Amino acid sequence: MSEHDEFSIIDQLFKPLAGLSREARGLIDDVAVIPGDSAYDLVVNTDALVAGVHFFEHDPLDLVARKLMRVNLSDIVAKGAKPYGYQLLTAWPRGTSYANKADFVRGLKIDQDRFGLSLFGGDTVSTDGPLMVSMTLFGKVPAGKALSRLGAKPGDKVLVSGYIGQGYLGLKALQGQLLGLSHEDINEVISAYHLPEIRTDLIPVIRDHARSAMDISDGLLADANHLARANKLMIRLDLNRVPTSLAARSAIAAGMNPVELVTGGDDYQILCTADELGAKALIMAGFYEIGTCLGLSDDTPAGAELWADDRRLDVAKKGFTHPL
Repeated sequence: MSEHDEFSIIDQLFKPLAGLSREARGLIDDVAVIPGDSAYDLVVNTDALVAGVHFFEHDPLDLVARKLMRVNLSDIVAKGAKPYGYQLLTAWPRGTSYANKADFVRGLKIDQDRFGLSLFGGDTVSTDGPLMVSMTLFGKVPAGKALSRLGAKPGDKVLVSGYIGQGYLGLKALQGQLLGLSHEDINEVISAYHLPEIRTDLIPVIRDHARSAMDISDGLLADANHLARANKLMIRLDLNRVPTSLAARSAIAAGMNPVELVTGGDDYQILCTADELGAKALIMAGFYEIGTCLGLSDDTPAGAELWADDRRLDVAKKGFTHPL
């Protein structure tokens, strides 16, 4: 891991600022949890999108707004919290038209109504650089019940909430690099890239039955690796059990390496661990069992491994990281 990637910067520079604050959780999680009244705690998450990095500069701004809300929502859902409201920062390139800004707000309105949110405030500025938008999203969770990346134990099942690889395939389609798929499949994966599915209906079952949880943004294998290292155990994922859509299977049939689907990122599904009873409840709610948590030994250091057909796959790059 380079000292200039995002995780090294967080570890080396920002974690000391968090100190022993209970709310910050040692910056292990993607959220802060702030004690509230006797009934609820507040879960807080911030994510940003930058043109040319997280979305294409020509993408419709209503879809950019909706994706911004959804990538923030996925972190809140992963902690078992109910979305509550948000603050917004927009840094507009100088000369951006009123109509474009109105398109962005129209997208926000669609999804804030869909997910039951309200805008609490924020800031609007201009920039000589590309469009940058950032959202801080708040959720409520019963006091003491917010999930964390911590809590997984050897023997736990590893589960995921839905199809993996859809967003990555959408990116490849928009880059003109996805061949051999039907027009319908192309439209499906591009839609998944612009508007990841956020399963707020799963909040109660995640909160009640998962031991640890996080959302998948950097790639399934990379985020499983983060989860494993946080809990000082090994996660063994079975590539053959990872759920994929018919479009993804068509891409594999056309020559795509299936490993790309678990390392590409932009999934925004929920990755969690659970004991046997918890896993059964999660599977009944629609989760897929894709792996196992193992204790450590000389042969199993902390981290995540990808297996298929009883052999470990050598994967050089587990997922996406921002070079900083």
